[in-house]
Parts: sequence; structure tokens; C-alpha cells
Amino acid sequence: MAGRLETWDLWLPGPGATGLPFARSRINADEAGDRVLVHAAPQRLQVVVTDAAGVVVARSDRLERHQPGPMSFLLRHGATITLEDGWPTPSDIGRVVLLPGGEAGILKSWWNADDRKEWRWQVEFYNQIRS
Repeated sequence: MAGRLETWDLWLPGPGATGLPFARSRINADEAGDRVLVHAAPQRLQVVVTDAAGVVVARSDRLERHQPGPMSFLLRHGATITLEDGWPTPSDIGRVVLLPGGEAGILKSWWNADDRKEWRWQVEFYNQIRS
């Protein structure tokens, strides 16, 4: 995941004085592209994306899920982030997936039953120690 790193900060707005963290991850901006998957996203979400210098490059404060399911999509439109409910399709294979806590991986496979009561997926994780 070398390259132009960005920090994606996902928060649950509302609880406590300033909300609670959901996931924080540094990911390659080129790999993230304009669509990032989020596993087990909460009902409401705030997203702030910053560049390596800490400058905010995209954000959204009031995202809300409207359908149940294991995945949501964060869509980037310039400096704005929107949330889309849905299920991964073959075009999502190879995309970045953010998990609760902030681990980021690449979606390698996805299958779900037609009735959407079961699913199977694989994610690949890569890490590198930087000195």
C-alpha cells in the first residue's frame, strides 16, 4: 500500500461529547479511488479524509444507512463523501474494505445467497514496518 497515503477517520456522531471512533486507517489514495467498502458500518457515520500533511481533503458529517446488510460504500465526489447501501458486486473485487477498528484490506472474493441471508467473503491484508 505504498504511495499517496490518506487517513480515513470514521466516527459515530452523537454518543458522548464528540462521538466515538469507529475506524481509522491509513490507505493509499490510488487504491481507495472513488469507492471504499465499509464492513458493519453503524447506522450513522461521520467521515473525514486527510492527506499526509493532515489537510482535510474530503468529508461528510451526516451519513446514514437506510438498509441492513454487511457492507456499505463510501463514495468520494471531490471533497464530499456520500454513503450508499448495497451488496458488493464483481466490480467491487479489488477494492479497499475498512473494518471496525481501522484495519484495511482488499476484497478478494464475495458471494451472497439470493435471499441475502448468508454470504462468504475473503479479504487480503498487507502490512509493512516503516523505519
